[in-house]
Amino acid sequence: MTSEIIRFSWSKAHAYRHLAYKQTDANSISSSNFQVRGQDTFLPGNHILKLGFRELQTCLPNLVFEFSSAPSNTLPVRSKKHESELFKHLSLDTSMEAKTQLFFSTLLLHFVSLHAQSLQTYIIQLHPQAITSSSFSSKLQWHLSFLERTISPEDDPSSRMLYSYLSAMEGFAAQLSETELQVLQKSRDVIAIRPDRKLEIHTTYSYKFLGLNTAVKGAWFKSGFGRGAIIGVLDTGVWPESPSFEDHGMPPVPQKWRGICEEGQGFNSSNCNRKVIGARFFSKGHHVASMSTSLGIVQEYVSPRDSTGHGTHTASTAAGVPVPMASVFSNGAGEARGMAPYAHIAIYKVCWFNGCYSSDILAAMDVAIRDGVDVLSLSLGGFPIPLYEDSIAIGSFRAMEHGISVICAAGNNGPIPSSVANQAPWIATVGASTLDRRFPAIVQLGNGKYLYGESLYPGNHVSGAVKELELVYLTGGDRGSEYCFRGSLPRAKVRGRMIVCDRGVNGRAEKGQVVKEAGGAAMILANTDINLEEDSVDAHVLPATLVGFKESIQLKSYINSTLRPRARILFGGTVIGKSRAPAVAQFSSRGPSFTDPSILKPDVIAPGVNIIAAWPQNLGPTGLPEDHRRVNFTVMSGTSMACPHVGGIAALIHSAHPNGPQLLSNLHL
Repeated sequence: MTSEIIRFSWSKAHAYRHLAYKQTDANSISSSNFQVRGQDTFLPGNHILKLGFRELQTCLPNLVFEFSSAPSNTLPVRSKKHESELFKHLSLDTSMEAKTQLFFSTLLLHFVSLHAQSLQTYIIQLHPQAITSSSFSSKLQWHLSFLERTISPEDDPSSRMLYSYLSAMEGFAAQLSETELQVLQKSRDVIAIRPDRKLEIHTTYSYKFLGLNTAVKGAWFKSGFGRGAIIGVLDTGVWPESPSFEDHGMPPVPQKWRGICEEGQGFNSSNCNRKVIGARFFSKGHHVASMSTSLGIVQEYVSPRDSTGHGTHTASTAAGVPVPMASVFSNGAGEARGMAPYAHIAIYKVCWFNGCYSSDILAAMDVAIRDGVDVLSLSLGGFPIPLYEDSIAIGSFRAMEHGISVICAAGNNGPIPSSVANQAPWIATVGASTLDRRFPAIVQLGNGKYLYGESLYPGNHVSGAVKELELVYLTGGDRGSEYCFRGSLPRAKVRGRMIVCDRGVNGRAEKGQVVKEAGGAAMILANTDINLEEDSVDAHVLPATLVGFKESIQLKSYINSTLRPRARILFGGTVIGKSRAPAVAQFSSRGPSFTDPSILKPDVIAPGVNIIAAWPQNLGPTGLPEDHRRVNFTVMSGTSMACPHVGGIAALIHSAHPNGPQLLSNLHL
């Protein structure tokens, strides 16, 4: 099998602490002191491909590493064997829905194909005035003419074209070889050609926290709860059967709406109603990229239906209808409703198991402009690049010209400076903040000391506490057991005990599943010096709690100093008003702009930590395939959750002032 090359491009201004490793021999890597600093890692470069930990283990045997512009304390690695050893010690947190390729923690890799003549997807931007002097009957025919003059006469131009953009940009997306690319670049009508880019898709109480209420002088009353506004959500699709998307009491579909309800696998026109008024899916960029990688295809709905839960969660946060007594196993119980509960939702599925491709995103924005949306909400993004190369920046500028407010997530690469994504001045970029709602799950050690932790397990399924258990923290070897990797926990040492797992690399909820499969009775998830006191919670598959870094130091000190350490977990339900909020979430990306420091971003922060919102009824609350529990709501954290809060607020503003300035203008006043 032909090897690929992975290039890591390090930015000295954003170099992480402890990037130290050494090459011990020709075929192995010692990485005992290897850490990547930050909740997420971002590495600059084009053709960015995001891989989860499992995918890395799958493809690493056929890869060679090449480090360029590396910090001085690193050595180039060119070993063809045992490369996976490097990744076993990465202190990354991919726990925020690592199963899906969302706007949560990962390692970003730059794949460069050795097959120079293989087809790649490019986005070709054309001069808008050029068509006025042409003799073509339509823009599509004009776009096809560029391919006719470029590719071999034996090839069909239409088979190479993925999208013809009519509103978001003047141009098209097509597959080209390296030779064809060079030919097309010489055309005087071509402004720029960019490779397709892969991006990631970065509530019962938050509306009260933001001060939205039913008072006569409140924003809800003045805007009619968002009545008449249309929010376009670009994400992983929707689970239309969720109670948050029922249309009882919803106003009629606005006459200006020109969209459709596109049918596909597990989705038909009857799934749309007066709440979800339209749904489409865009997969051409994703499809051709998946065919050219060795990651394989994950079964998911080829339709607007959501198979991961992320899009359902964000759409309901923006505009879900009121649902009484919503909770996650009785935690956070209350009435769930979106920020603009009477606004309409248009779904544009652009994100799939392997990420979100800019060609698909631009196509969705292109269609959404013509469909008649008032607001676009994008809980996705990538490493910051110059605005003239950024498809979201280009498409959102056209949307702005059509009077559409574009709201985007800032990213989860904090607290690294200048890590913010979606940095165009005409985009409202949203960072994540905390709420004053907590889910205490206190660890009581055998010596009587209490350590504060949080968890959504078990609600009313257990009467307040887990009995005292023997406490085990497995160390040594390749450190896999410290992180509770799959297959790393010996059953004889785990059965019936409470296991301590360090946070990082694999998902938080996945660690609990690993402990459960090994026979463990409970888990304490311990933050490291990377996560510090960040407290994203989960509805774990077994009794578990998350403790901060300070508490984890005390926990491990107790274990190391005690012959037979023991502990129990005391679950405290939901507590409101006991913590200072809002505060910027640790993971929320910081500004200013990486490519232009004069651009100050994010523009605003909104609730993005432990947000409860709608969830597909075919998924467990953790999203793990082994989790067979079923819920209508679950909790997620990230700027992906913050973004639709502002998207809903933008819909309220539009509904109250349909002929007034856009949200972004108000933000910058």
